[in-house]
Order: sequence, then structure tokens, then C-alpha cells
Amino acid sequence: MQDAPPPQRDDDARPRHRSERRANWGFRIFLAVFVVLAGLAIAGNRYYGWCSEASGPRDPVAFQVRKGSSGSEVVHDLHDEGVIRCGLVSTWLLRRSGLEDSLRAGSFELTTNMRPDEAFEILTTPPEPVPTVRLTIPEGYRLTQIADRVQQDLGIPAKRFLEAAQDGDWSLPPYLPEDAASIEGFPFPETYFVREDADADAVIRELLHQFGTEAESLQWANADELGVTPYEVVIIASMIEREAALDRERPIIAGVIYNRLKLGMTLGIDATLLYDDPTPDGQLSLSDLEFDTPYNTRINAGLPPTPIASPGRASLEAALQPADTPYLFYVLCGKDGHHAFGETIAEHDANRVRCHE
Repeated sequence: MQDAPPPQRDDDARPRHRSERRANWGFRIFLAVFVVLAGLAIAGNRYYGWCSEASGPRDPVAFQVRKGSSGSEVVHDLHDEGVIRCGLVSTWLLRRSGLEDSLRAGSFELTTNMRPDEAFEILTTPPEPVPTVRLTIPEGYRLTQIADRVQQDLGIPAKRFLEAAQDGDWSLPPYLPEDAASIEGFPFPETYFVREDADADAVIRELLHQFGTEAESLQWANADELGVTPYEVVIIASMIEREAALDRERPIIAGVIYNRLKLGMTLGIDATLLYDDPTPDGQLSLSDLEFDTPYNTRINAGLPPTPIASPGRASLEAALQPADTPYLFYVLCGKDGHHAFGETIAEHDANRVRCHE
């Protein structure tokens, strides 16, 4: 009897078992990673959706976008103010929208708990154009003339405008002091585009604001050296405006005014008396020349109490930078508006004869 052959060894059995185990572990790892990634994707999608939406009370927020701010800086400020929920996601939303370069500098009325797209729309949409009316104030206009022009162009009654100018608590330190008797001289001569629905106060505010804007670049430090206040500079500029027709003569006339003030002489400027003319016909009679009013600079030394008109920039510059001149007198000489200047009364009398031949 022969012995049974020994069972055949399956040499591939063990290796196949290990391979299957590796495959099982690989599948499990893949599945775990897949589950984690899927969870992250779901969570990210939910977070993205949450950041894109809004809920909660909408309280007013006065929001300021500084000039030159980047989109990420604006979004950061929106988040800090509670306007939007998320900073990072909202920055991405802004860039994806293509609106980053359209952000406008300025002040905006927003609320808390806004959707990012709502906030971005407000910050990038230009305001609707407001209907305006052209208003031109010429150099040398006095307040009553300005009131008439406002009535003509804007339909605001001149009386109402003058009442607002008189009753309003107007000041523009240091130029127009709080205790000034009038805003005369300070509505700056310029062409304006005023809102169609503007009232008298709004118009006055704009005219005074323009004076402040122009004044910023003038040499006001010279006022101390000249021995006058900023308000007195405007008074002098208003006289120059009414007296000078040619720009080249404005600094010379300013020099004459300062020379006479230093010597204590009366200014003898008829334009100041015409401002308070007892017989307002544009002419000065002999009795008018003797009329006792603070605006009569023939009989009263020093400056009149207020400006007599609205000076333009050239007259303001002349009042702050007068010519260094020996002249004490001038007289109108010629149809082009030029003047003849003299150092002495004899020269002045000769100029008067010559210019009125």
C-alpha cells in the first residue's frame, strides 16, 4: 500500500490574504478622507451661505469710506461695524463681483446686519443727479444785489433771503467773527449750481463755504504785519473791489489805503458813502458828502464798520499783499477805468484837472 501524497501547499494563499488586508485598509482610509472632505465641503458651503446672508436688527450705521482705501480694508471696516457677518468671505465676494474698483469715498448711511451684496451696491452706486439751478454772483455785489439775483435765479424772495442773512447765526472764524453785524462781503462771488429745492439758509451756507475754501490759500499771516484783523482785510478788499477796475491797480489802491490808515488820514472813498447813501440814486450831492454816517470816510477816519461789497480773489490778494508805494491819492482818469496816482495834494489836484479835461 502506497502512502497518500502530501497535500499540495498553496504558496499564493498567504500573499493574497495580505494584499486583501492592504486593500481593505486603503479603502477605509479613502472612505474616511472622503467623509472628512465631504463634511468640510458641506460645512464650508453652509458657512459661505451664512456669510452671504443676514438677519437680526437693522440699526443705522454712519459708514465712512476713506479716500484710497482698498477693498479688503473697506470690508474689514464693514465687518467691524457689524454691517456684514464675515470679513474673509465678503472680501472674496467683493473681488468676484468685480466691484472692488468701483468703491466710492465718502459718507454712507448703512445698517447693521446687511447682506454683503446690499452693502456693496450702496458703496458703489453713484447717487441720482440732483436738479440744480445756475447762480452767478459777480464781484462787487452788495448783499441786497445778491438777494435780488437769488430771487431772479432761484425764486427765493429777496426779502426772505435778507431776513435769513440777518437772523441766522452766521460766522466763519477767523474771517467773519461771531459778533459781526452782517455777513456783507462774505458771500463769495462765483458761479454756483444750487439745488433746485434749496432754501435761503442753504444758499447762504454755500456762499459762505466758498469764501472759506478760497481763503485757505491766501496769505493771512500778512494781516498781523499790516496791523489789521482778517475781518478788516475783507473790509479793505471790498473797498478795493468797488474802486478798482483794473487788476494791476488793485495792489496800488491797497497801498494807498494802508498809507492813509497809518497816517490817521480819512480815506475819502466815496464808495463807502454810496453804500449808506441817504439818497440812493448812485450820485453824491454836497449834502450827501456831509451826511454823518460811519460809512462816510470823508469825515470819519479809519475803516467803515462792515465790508461794502463782496470782493473777489484778486481784491483779497491785494488787501493782503499791497504794493509798497508812496502814493496817498488817486483819481479816476480815463474811460478804461485806470487811475492817476499822486504823493501830495498838489499832485492830486493836478491829476484831477488833467483827468477831467
